[in-house]
Amino acid sequence: MTTLFVYQVPRIGTRRHIKLAGTDLWITGLINNLFVYPSGWDVVKFKDALSRTLFSWPFIAGRFLGYDGEHYLIEMSDNAIPVFVIENTDLTKWPLDSNVVVDKNSQQLQQFLDEVQTTILISDSCRDEPLFRLKLTHIKQSGEWIMGASWSHMLGDADAFLQFLKTISHLYQNLEAPKPIPIFNRHVWLHDEADESLRPDIKKFLDGEQMETNDRKDPAKYDQVNIHFRGEQLKELHSLIGDRRVTIQDALCAYIILTLNTHCAQNNDELILRTNIMINYRKESNPDAQPGLIANAVLMPLSNFF
Repeated sequence: MTTLFVYQVPRIGTRRHIKLAGTDLWITGLINNLFVYPSGWDVVKFKDALSRTLFSWPFIAGRFLGYDGEHYLIEMSDNAIPVFVIENTDLTKWPLDSNVVVDKNSQQLQQFLDEVQTTILISDSCRDEPLFRLKLTHIKQSGEWIMGASWSHMLGDADAFLQFLKTISHLYQNLEAPKPIPIFNRHVWLHDEADESLRPDIKKFLDGEQMETNDRKDPAKYDQVNIHFRGEQLKELHSLIGDRRVTIQDALCAYIILTLNTHCAQNNDELILRTNIMINYRKESNPDAQPGLIANAVLMPLSNFF
């Protein structure tokens, strides 16, 4: 195994701070993706593309810091991104059919990932833990390369992650970096009077330690079910609702919960009464979601009762 430490080029030594609040304090959240390439991976060229990407994305190489017990930030600096390069001589080929995998819970896939350590991020030693990690695995017998990318949700949502990976891909192919340019400033909401009635629900769904505990328990208690819907099916489902303010995501969530309540619940105690939903406001006309925003552009309210 070879370990590469990739720095931004040129190194500018900035100590700029980006304050975190709200959904950007998703400390235990991760996005883990695997990408499979048939052959022809140039590690040196990839390292150069990543270095040049970090110059316009210094936020990604930052470190998570806390102060005063209640304020949190990411400090941009000349930290390195660790990249592990592995030569795999055991496998004959990539074991799955899909070339893009997002199921982080599969034990079969863990060997291809170097996960961001969320347990370190919530400890006093968080200053040394990268918020983004990469692992490159070369399957010698087939010539395939697998890129495992682990991204802390404090850096941003899946859209932000995709834009970062697109930038690396463009520079690797000697293309211009995609537009728009990344914007890292976060909107820290004003200290309005809190609605204390929501505190129990917020604690239940968003407490970091509780989420970490639930994540450890869930794989043993539940089986993941992957259901795929075609675009035509989603449009047809949405057309059944007269209110245009209801989104396709709202309609799909309601349909799934209604189906579970109707066919799976054995008694009233098993009925799903409310759900925690995520609303992406990137596509809305909103000054807090400028094009190029690198953040978690989501709201997570509780639904009404079903």
